[in-house]
Amino acid sequence: MYAPRDLTPRQLRASLAEQGIEAGLAALNAAVPHRYTGVYRLQGDALHNVFLVDKEEAVRPDELAVVQLEDSFCQFVLRDGCFLTSDTAREPLLDGHRYQGVVLSYHGVPVADNAGGLFGTLCHFDMVGRELPAGQFELLEAAGKMLFPYVRHLRAEAHPAV
Repeated sequence: MYAPRDLTPRQLRASLAEQGIEAGLAALNAAVPHRYTGVYRLQGDALHNVFLVDKEEAVRPDELAVVQLEDSFCQFVLRDGCFLTSDTAREPLLDGHRYQGVVLSYHGVPVADNAGGLFGTLCHFDMVGRELPAGQFELLEAAGKMLFPYVRHLRAEAHPAV
């Protein structure tokens, strides 16, 4: 049963600084009902999962390790600055998309460096429909802006799942 934990950008920043990326992303995931919170690094034409928090603490599924850009929902984050849907099956933008109705909820923002370069994406997602609670988009956006120093060195094999 999901019981949200309040988290402010200030608390997230402190968690990252004092305890590292694992604790910071776990706190971010605890604030939403979504099963997964992940960081994906853009490398060429693919997004590579460099960090994943799973509420069920299962081994990361292989299909989440590397996703081709054209098959990802992250492509819309990179193009539009965010992508938010609680029900991909009803999202017209995704009509005909390979994962429409498979990953049902997706809420993502870009992770950029301080010079405006693009690292990848930060997203909450689930295989069931999930609303993003009030105030959590702003927190997700703030997290996307503060994560780069903690993830810039990570490669796809670095931290597959938490």
